[in-house]
Amino acid sequence: MPTDTATRAPLLGEPLAVEFMNTIWADRSGVHDALTTADEVAAWLRASPQIPGCADGELRHWLAAASTRDLEETGERLRELRDSVRRLAAAQTSDRRERAASPIADILRAVSIVNHATAQAPHWSRLDWHDGVEPSHDIQTGSKTSTAITAGIAEQAIHLFTSEQRHDLRACMAPGCVLYFIKQHPRREWCSAACGNRARAARHYQRHKAGDRTH
Repeated sequence: MPTDTATRAPLLGEPLAVEFMNTIWADRSGVHDALTTADEVAAWLRASPQIPGCADGELRHWLAAASTRDLEETGERLRELRDSVRRLAAAQTSDRRERAASPIADILRAVSIVNHATAQAPHWSRLDWHDGVEPSHDIQTGSKTSTAITAGIAEQAIHLFTSEQRHDLRACMAPGCVLYFIKQHPRREWCSAACGNRARAARHYQRHKAGDRTH
């Protein structure tokens, strides 16, 4: 049974599709995948934003009952979908960071994987409207939770890449970073304050190094 560990993936408060891209992350020791093991898959699903088509209670129940094999199989599908979404993100942002490159090089294959994931779990909107309460809706599906997970994330990726929000998607260009973020403020340049500090330190070093060469 998977343990109740915390995810190693950075959670930056981004939309679900972007948080999903960022399950590939990096530090000084290299590039890491936060969806490698059954424990890591469970940890990220527990910590991730709500997945359309997967009610919180339903997902928690599935995670509590899922076997290691269930999570490993879900992890395989998630990693393939994640690599496809990162390939599309690279195309959208003209991202040429070598460390961030997806193993899926072909855009058409990436699109096919995303579309296949959404097709596996047909879903529909359910309207809630009670006296004295504003109308609301949620997304439901009759599919297995493991299938609904990848379908819901793929649906969010499609929404991102087909909405105006895609123009605000950015690759963080701080030294060594492989993350993506949504530029929600005109002055935002980096995925996090830590990356901003690294980038400024690198610029400062390069200026001083250039100055030393001129003397």
